Order: sequence, then C-alpha cells, then structure tokens
Amino acid sequence: MNTERTYAGRIALYLSYCAGRGIDWTRPTLGQLSAFLRWLVEEPLPPKGRAASAEPRYREEKTANVILSTTARFLDFCSTRGWVPPEVVNMLWEPKFLRHLPPGYDAGEDGQFRVVRARTIKFRVAVEGYEWLSSEQIETLIGLTLNARDRFLVTLLAATGARIGEVLGLRREDMHFLADSRMLGCYERGPHVHIRRRANNANGALAKSRKPRSVPVETDVVGLYTEYQHERNAVAEAAESDMVFVNLFRQPLGEPMKYHGAKDLFDRLAKKADFAARPHMLRHSAATRWIRGGVDRDVVQDLMGHVSSQSMEPYIHSTSEERREAVERGAAHRKASS
Repeated sequence: MNTERTYAGRIALYLSYCAGRGIDWTRPTLGQLSAFLRWLVEEPLPPKGRAASAEPRYREEKTANVILSTTARFLDFCSTRGWVPPEVVNMLWEPKFLRHLPPGYDAGEDGQFRVVRARTIKFRVAVEGYEWLSSEQIETLIGLTLNARDRFLVTLLAATGARIGEVLGLRREDMHFLADSRMLGCYERGPHVHIRRRANNANGALAKSRKPRSVPVETDVVGLYTEYQHERNAVAEAAESDMVFVNLFRQPLGEPMKYHGAKDLFDRLAKKADFAARPHMLRHSAATRWIRGGVDRDVVQDLMGHVSSQSMEPYIHSTSEERREAVERGAAHRKASS
C-alpha cells in the first residue's frame, strides 16, 4: 500500500505538470518529457512543516530519474490498454547490450537476455549503495525514544530488517517469542517473528513480498516486547486489537498505528539525533550487518524477503575507514616485500 501511494504521487506530478502546461499526457514528445525531467530538479519543493521562510529545497537528480522511470512505466501500462500510442512508448526506451552482467543475472543459453531496455531520458548520476545507519546511530535513536512501544518498534526494525509496512501489519499471533513454539503449531526454533502479507489490515499496512517468512530475534527484542505489553495493557482501548502496534498516546486510542504515525516518529527522532533516519535505513542496516558478519548471501536474501539475488548488490559497500585500512594494509605489504 505504501508503494502504491508513492507511485501514485509520482504519476500525479506528471499529470499535474501536463495539465498546467496544456500537454496531452497521452502523447508527450521527447522534448516535453525532457523538460519535465528538468522541472523536477528546478522546481522548489513545498516548505516542510511550518518553516515557510526556510531555505528552498530541491529534488536530487537521482530522485527525478526515479519519478521519470515510474512515469515511463505508467505510459507503458497505458499503452497496453490502448490509451497511449505505441510510438510514445517506443521513444522512451532503447535497446542496450549488457557487456558486463550483474552478479546472478542469467543471460540465457545463447545470450538472448543480454539486450535489455534502457530509458532514453535520464540524468547521469553516480550509482551508490543504500543509505544505512551504524550501530552507534541505531543505539542513539533507541535512546531517544520516549516510550516502550517506540523503543520496541525501532529495535524490531533494526533487528529483523523488515519493511515498515511489514512491521505495522504484524498481528499478535505472528510474535512467537517462546523458546519453543511447538504448542502454537510452529516448529521454528527459538524466538522469531512471522511476516505475512495480508490485504485486510485496517491501517493499510501491506507486506511487499507475497511469500511469508520468519525472522529469528534475540532475547533483548523479546524483553522490549514484554515492556511494551505492560505499557499497552494500561490503555483499555488497545485490548480489543490483535495488531501489534497501536495508538497509545493519541486518538483514536487502540487503533492500529499507520504509516504517517511511524513517519512522524522517525522525523522527531532524526531531528533530535541530528542525522537522517528513516525506517528503510534500518532495513538496509540489518542487511549490511549480516553480510559483513559473514552470513551467507542466500540466507540474507531469505531474511530480507528478496525474490532476486540482484537486490543484494546495493548492500555490499565499504566505509571510509575500511577503504583506508585496505590502502594502509597494502602499503605495509609493499614495504615488507621490498
């Protein structure tokens, strides 16, 4: 659901841009789409919060690329319905031969999949790994929380690598925090969380992956959940809900926590901590931690709920300290050999 809202916002930008300039959105020219791409980075963003007189903010080029990519796929979809002429879609893509295959990419027995579709319009930007938080930064965020629920939420995201939609969609029945869950009909060893896709969550939370998975957790996570249950039990309105995360401090009490509530929480924590902090950064942090800890990539892929092994590539990045250590180690080896 959160993904759909994001895509809808990007498409709305395109449709609003066309409407404001008298452009037929079903038949844009290459020049008009290029102008739309430039507009995305040149148009100031609306002021954030009450800071109406703050310094204007602008989209980054990589953000503009993502918006245009969504727009291109939207036009592609509309073409299959006969709403957009095929020639419009054809001008958006060009064939590209993959000389260097990404790790895990299957080019086919005869190399027939080496030719892929590439967008004709985009900014050239450096390819970077995903944003992530260090262990110290995560501990800072946890230390800044003001109640047991938020402390458990941040810790659970960091410990499981789950998406925010997956966590907000958790039911009490998904929390198998016993040492032995066989009495619950589950033969997974030790404390763990079951992540399942449900389309009927009252808060609109939806797991991205259709394949259910379980993620083990440590005893400190179990302890924080117990503290949260004590806090939750003090709010009578929360008793009827089987959702794990519910409103305890604002109306409507007892109702499932929604995306905007989680966003508000992370916005407040980021402001106090004085560094960027978003739920998805904790997911990236978990994957980075597991990979650097020597966990097999196939296992990490299962823990993250990724369908493709290619999704793991952005997590393989180095810190400035690691790069310096590598250079210094190489220099020491040269000196020892000379």
